[in-house]
Amino acid sequence: MLLAVGHACVDIYQGAVAALIPFFVAERDYTYAVASGIVLAASLLSSVAQPLFGALTDRWAMPWLLPVSTLLGGVGIALSGLSGSYGLTLFFVAVSGIGVAAYHPESARMARQAGGGSHTAMSWFSLGGNIGFALAPLVVSAVIGHGSLHWTPVLVLPALAGTALCVPVVRMFGRPRTGAAKAKVPGGADDVASFVKLSLAVVCRSVVFTGLSTFVSFYAQQRMQGSTTAGTVALFLLFLGGAFGSVLGGVLAGRYDRVRVSGWSYLLSIATVTGVIYAPGPAVFLCVALTAAGLYVPFSLQVTLGQDYLPSRIGTAGGVTLGLTVSIGGLTSPLLGHLADSTTLQAALTPLIAMPALSWLLFRTLPEPNSPGARTATPAPVAARQDA
Repeated sequence: MLLAVGHACVDIYQGAVAALIPFFVAERDYTYAVASGIVLAASLLSSVAQPLFGALTDRWAMPWLLPVSTLLGGVGIALSGLSGSYGLTLFFVAVSGIGVAAYHPESARMARQAGGGSHTAMSWFSLGGNIGFALAPLVVSAVIGHGSLHWTPVLVLPALAGTALCVPVVRMFGRPRTGAAKAKVPGGADDVASFVKLSLAVVCRSVVFTGLSTFVSFYAQQRMQGSTTAGTVALFLLFLGGAFGSVLGGVLAGRYDRVRVSGWSYLLSIATVTGVIYAPGPAVFLCVALTAAGLYVPFSLQVTLGQDYLPSRIGTAGGVTLGLTVSIGGLTSPLLGHLADSTTLQAALTPLIAMPALSWLLFRTLPEPNSPGARTATPAPVAARQDA
């Protein structure tokens, strides 16, 4: 439970980047492309750092990373609004991104160890992060909405709370790994080919989710005659739907295999993403919530799948599936921003419809590995998944 709550405190700062974008645009007259560069800054260094931290946690238990990274993530966002300099804003957002990157591989390893490899336990851990995402636009709006970006230092408070919560976790996991703990790591050879295909599927998922989280607030405002409240509600629903999807994914994985559940979810997401972009009027809000649920049902399942495909490198697998591939989605935001500046926001978002379709196609080629805490399963033949 402490890990889930701590995860929420950290992922507020991932959600806060997207939530701050409309305020940067309003106060500093940034274009879509310039504003999306802030998302790029949060993602770029994080993309590089995630595999490094994952590799380090494969060799050494590093529970002290949790409080340090939580504080770093909060301080970066807290300082991001204090200077009118675009360069300094990028720097502080990048510092926050490094903090978030350092947190996830070690916390995913600890969550797996604490839950004995259970998909349900991992889904609750992921739920904490999704709740943090969902709270981000509300917290940012409450702090900045009636003032200015100079109020961003107040946003450090969740990080301080999360750092305090990490103390008992560090004490609990601070001991060297024992033979019993090692026994919980799944055996067998690494399936690198399946892990690569899984990672590509997660990248496609990340592109559509990051693209929507960056621009759905603007898009909802346009659809609702410039209402800033509509933008905040859309972003909140995007993140809240993800929290529901994570829990649902853990429940479904108890009845069906993870590959099948993820495939179904991505297939449904094709329709819901289309609805976000083209549904008339207030229907966009329903489509946003359904899209978030569809994209997050596979989220925790992909983490445990990655760990089972790379049983000898649990930290690296967690760093890639929980962090690196998610961060890569931010690299595409400036491209969408340039396209929106030169055409329309609707035209720029339309290519995102293809992303869940690509994820679905990749999942059709993946086997279902066995894992600790999961029900026994054999590799799912392609024929058995024709309806995925």
